Amino acid sequence: MDFINTIVIYITNNYLFTLAGFFVGFIIGMTGVGGGSLMTPILVLFFDIKVAVAVGTDLLYAAITKSGGIFVHHRHGNIQWKILKLLFIGSIPASLCSILVIKKLDSAGINYDNLIMSTLSIALILTGIFLLSKNQLQKLSKNENSAYIKALHRKLRKPITIFSGVLIGILVTLSSVGAGVIGAAFLFFLYPKFKAIKIVATDIAHAVPITAIAGIGHAHLGTVDYVLLGNLLIGSLPGIYLGSKFGNFLPDKLMRPILACMLLAIGIRLAI
Repeated sequence: MDFINTIVIYITNNYLFTLAGFFVGFIIGMTGVGGGSLMTPILVLFFDIKVAVAVGTDLLYAAITKSGGIFVHHRHGNIQWKILKLLFIGSIPASLCSILVIKKLDSAGINYDNLIMSTLSIALILTGIFLLSKNQLQKLSKNENSAYIKALHRKLRKPITIFSGVLIGILVTLSSVGAGVIGAAFLFFLYPKFKAIKIVATDIAHAVPITAIAGIGHAHLGTVDYVLLGNLLIGSLPGIYLGSKFGNFLPDKLMRPILACMLLAIGIRLAI
């Protein structure tokens, strides 16, 4: 009886976090977007979780919830390993350096919450913009009549892919946002001839390790709440399943602008 009472008290005290996990999981299931983009702001704005803890916990949350996608896409041969290698050349060192910067600031007794909050707001605004301009970017990237686009694809594709990895590594480590929408936007623009499923698969294959690396770095710094992580996962896993089922009935053209406007509003709110 004592064990049952403990479980009941635990669920009663933490059900709001589980509901938040379910909500974000449902959005992820419907749109494929929303892990870091929604979870961290929700934890900061609605639950008053310290921003560094929200980011650190969300990074491990994102790594766990997206990890199943790697095996599925690998089985179907969708992951483009050459592109993934270029992304990792930029993102892994950038993530490790970002963790080192946070550690140095922490050791010096400097409050780095403002740095993380500013990065989070910028990442959310960029995510909203990329969501709104996704179709325009894809059309622009396929315009082979443009000398600039031709030059970019022939001469600058590799260095820009590495640079995008650097940018994503920094954004993800400092804000938990960027490995999904922003990463996919770069890949769609740089590799327009690849099928969408291959771009999405490669983006997921990049997102999981980089969020895991950044999350482990935050765990080392003590900015991961494992009880909170457990509650979020309890809610998100059924949320993702139901969202993926429900998403079949809602057009992508309707959901993406709504989500983009929501992320823009949250990003501006955090910036202010």
